[in-house]
Amino acid sequence: MTGKIRKTALLLLLAAICISAAGLYGCSTKNDGNTVSGGKLKVSVSFDAMKEFVKAVGKDKVEISVMMPDGTEPHSFEPKARDISGLSDADIFVYNGMGMEPWAEKTIEASGNDELIAVKASKGVKPVKLTDKAETEEHGEYDPHCWLSIKCAEKEVTNIKKAFIKADPDNTDYYEKNASVYIGRLEKLYDEYDKKFASTERKDFVTGHAAFGYLCRDFGLEQSSVEDVYAEGEPTASQLADLVKYCRENHVDVIFAEKLASPEVSETLADEVGARVETIYTMTGSENGKSYISRMRSDLQKIYASLAD
Repeated sequence: MTGKIRKTALLLLLAAICISAAGLYGCSTKNDGNTVSGGKLKVSVSFDAMKEFVKAVGKDKVEISVMMPDGTEPHSFEPKARDISGLSDADIFVYNGMGMEPWAEKTIEASGNDELIAVKASKGVKPVKLTDKAETEEHGEYDPHCWLSIKCAEKEVTNIKKAFIKADPDNTDYYEKNASVYIGRLEKLYDEYDKKFASTERKDFVTGHAAFGYLCRDFGLEQSSVEDVYAEGEPTASQLADLVKYCRENHVDVIFAEKLASPEVSETLADEVGARVETIYTMTGSENGKSYISRMRSDLQKIYASLAD
């Protein structure tokens, strides 16, 4: 074999080794400016609203897994071994924070993934302090349901965008553009209903669960929850009388109930005052594949309609 032939054979061998190595390792680089999983960042999220925000910013550059299955009561959810295992191989973990996922920090630690970028999406949101005893016992000092506010959603999208840029700086412009477009859609929805709510004389509505404190802050509204009254079971005659009086004096003809919550609480009160029960989205599950914005629009329109009647 001539020197020229030997050199050519050596080059071909080296090329084959490089191609093989790229196939084995090129798609598993983590957090060094290159994307993973066939060109996608592997992102784990706690529940559906976080998935919506991640998808809006990352689009086709992210591969998303959701910890809480549809139909799960989020306040009683505990991660399984497969969830911890999933985090061990993820690039980013997005959770709401504010006590919504009290298990988050321990789960992150248990994953053993030192390169994991953990995103508390609510970082920077001014918290709403809880005053209801039943709510503070369940959630702590602050209301965790900030994703049900358009303004807070904008903050959460921004925090997610920053994490994507940290993990994948080569695609900074892509994430910046997607976040900007989505926030623009949120702003448009906010402006539409800010005008509508400003035109209503009534500003209060009744819910089965006090999950809409941040939405109320967005639009100068007030929620009255029947959850605390029914927390210990059937209400006393005095409690029911007070609720009936409140609803009648304020011409309440709609009681809002969460899809996952038992409607019995709201239906009992509704029957007493001749009101109807309307289902409202809280976006912890995928709810028939509807988008965050379509569900938010539905919630806002139902609340507005109840105030404008």
